Amino acid sequence: MIGRLCIIGLGLMGGSLAAALKAQGKVGSVVATGRREASLAKGLELGVIDEYTLDLAEAVRGADIVVIATPTLVAESVLSDLAPLWNDTMVVTDVASVKGNIQRAAEHIFGDVPSNLVLGHPIAGSEQSGVEAARAGLFEDHRVILTPLATTRPEAVTAVEQMWQASGADVVCMPVAEHDAVLASTSHLPHVLAYTLVDALAKDGRAAEIFRFAAGGFRDFTRIASSDPKMWHDIVLANADAVLAGIDLFSSHLSELRRAIENGDGEAIYKVFDQAKAARDEHFLGQYLNGQSAGKSD
Repeated sequence: MIGRLCIIGLGLMGGSLAAALKAQGKVGSVVATGRREASLAKGLELGVIDEYTLDLAEAVRGADIVVIATPTLVAESVLSDLAPLWNDTMVVTDVASVKGNIQRAAEHIFGDVPSNLVLGHPIAGSEQSGVEAARAGLFEDHRVILTPLATTRPEAVTAVEQMWQASGADVVCMPVAEHDAVLASTSHLPHVLAYTLVDALAKDGRAAEIFRFAAGGFRDFTRIASSDPKMWHDIVLANADAVLAGIDLFSSHLSELRRAIENGDGEAIYKVFDQAKAARDEHFLGQYLNGQSAGKSD
């Protein structure tokens, strides 16, 4: 049971977490703060939070857990704003999609990562954004990755782990660098590809005809191109090295496939498609058959 929860940045993620904990009766009160009063007022109207304030110091006062639920690059500045208000009685965590830049920001601001800061990332989301899209079931059967350091207090990790479990999530831990490398491949790169494909086709002289007759496969693949551009702009910059490595790997394989198509090499084309199907079936179909959802990347 969390006595007082503070959400900094009330959007889809922070709003859904608050809604989930309130629905499960696992939080006494939820206070939110941020830069957009309209979003905070909407959250109060929807019953997602119990109160809000534009004063950060007032928001974190007496909080048991503080969740930084802002975009990745904004989270860095939030840490700086929190520094003079920091105390050992609260546990601070975040939901950013990249962990390395948050760790480096904390080291720069505090000299070292505070022992009560638990970096985290829920692997759930939607192409929709804003507190209006928040829902209590967003994290059910999805994973949340925590990336505690050797200096992180075990009781702080436990508090954050239990918070996410109460929201319905499955919690796992991994090193910061591994998290950023894995998410670059499974989430960040797919968003880059979806945005790029839609942008390229939109600039084609036949764009209206292309989108008019787009089939289900195109809609499924490009759904994530409807995600918040500002959020993904921040993510790819914060995780640039890993994203570039993913782009280079994909570009190399795409070039090989292009050569095979150009040369009419049906055997090579079939081999790529067959190997891809087998790999996806093995890694994803097996999870669903075992009752585990792979979830949505954000």
